[in-house]
Amino acid sequence: MTFKTVCKLEDLWEGEMQAFEVDGEEVLVVWPEGSELCAYQGLCPHQDIPLEEGKFDGKVVTCRAHQWTFDACSGKGLNPAGAVLSRYPIKVENGEVLVQVEGIKPSTFA
Repeated sequence: MTFKTVCKLEDLWEGEMQAFEVDGEEVLVVWPEGSELCAYQGLCPHQDIPLEEGKFDGKVVTCRAHQWTFDACSGKGLNPAGAVLSRYPIKVENGEVLVQVEGIKPSTFA
């Protein structure tokens, strides 16, 4: 399993989100307020809309298409509750943010 560098930590701020492509997968890195960095699938499990095009209020990620919402700390769906974002391992080393996507498939929810 290989971690890939996506950005420098100084390029992200608490309360922000940013999307990256890692080994062909769209990855959304979010930094929830009062929490640690998280990495999730970057496409909404409903219709593959890029979540980066939605909103992030520091705690909740909202898809622009149908207003589906996800808890930024857990990836669990708030609306609808049965949806979930696949989570990728993330770490910070030497001021760089690294994500590993091998073996993890993005979830889908109809």
